[in-house]
Amino acid sequence: MNLKACYRPLTLKEALDYLEEYKDKSKIIAGGTDLIIKLRKGNINPQVLIDISFINELKGVLEVGEYMEIGCGTTFYDLASCILLNERLKGLKDAARSIGSPQIRNRGTIGGNICNASPAADSVVPLLALDSILTLESKKGKRKIYLKDFFKDKGKTDIRDDEILTTIKFKTPTKNQGLGFYKLGLRKSLAISRISFSVFLEIDDINRIEIIRVASGSVGKFPMREYKIENYLTGRILDEDTLNTALEILEKDIYERLNGRNTARFKSIAAKGVFKKALLKALCLAKGGGKIED
Repeated sequence: MNLKACYRPLTLKEALDYLEEYKDKSKIIAGGTDLIIKLRKGNINPQVLIDISFINELKGVLEVGEYMEIGCGTTFYDLASCILLNERLKGLKDAARSIGSPQIRNRGTIGGNICNASPAADSVVPLLALDSILTLESKKGKRKIYLKDFFKDKGKTDIRDDEILTTIKFKTPTKNQGLGFYKLGLRKSLAISRISFSVFLEIDDINRIEIIRVASGSVGKFPMREYKIENYLTGRILDEDTLNTALEILEKDIYERLNGRNTARFKSIAAKGVFKKALLKALCLAKGGGKIED
């Protein structure tokens, strides 16, 4: 290990000063639930760690007009227990609750989950379905980028050496809208997702889909939007025939994407059930609630 120093700034300005000085020789650490493992395995070898876990301005959830804004240092526990996130955002809270163990949820942060760029990053999937916008900051200023454009490849993102992801924001769902999430793991808890889906849905009074955004995890190189199924379902009345056709489209698309992998047949078939559960959860919330079956 080539680690020479660890800095613990108390403000974002201090953190950006360190990052400007050390750039690609440094790594940002918050919860450390992924980064510490990479350090121990020798997958990364920074000279400097910049610990942002004591910067209060990077934590918490704020309601800003019609938007919700989440600080990058917000833990999964804080996200899951946040009273500002209303029932229509149940999918985001469900994703936060599904991550790892209680210890991981108390330490792991939303910003770290995004920047780690794992295909199985559970919290990223509902944030994609919410069409979230990221704010990246450096000493040179701020820039905004849609989360859907942030991932470039497995483990690779559009963040520069001198930038910190500071906030994630999205429009708060309102009447006739809802967000559902469902994941398939190898066991009930402490499971890395084999497949996960989140669906943001807006319907009218006859179940016609006005807006739909579908996001998936663990069926590609990184979490991604499923545009083919979105394009098919938009403007259609959600009935059994429409749903069955959508599931066929999804199965074919995922099989073609994963073709050549041993898991292609399993994942393309299993994805249909996971997507359907996320969709029905979103539909229930868009209609105003009621019992949601897992």
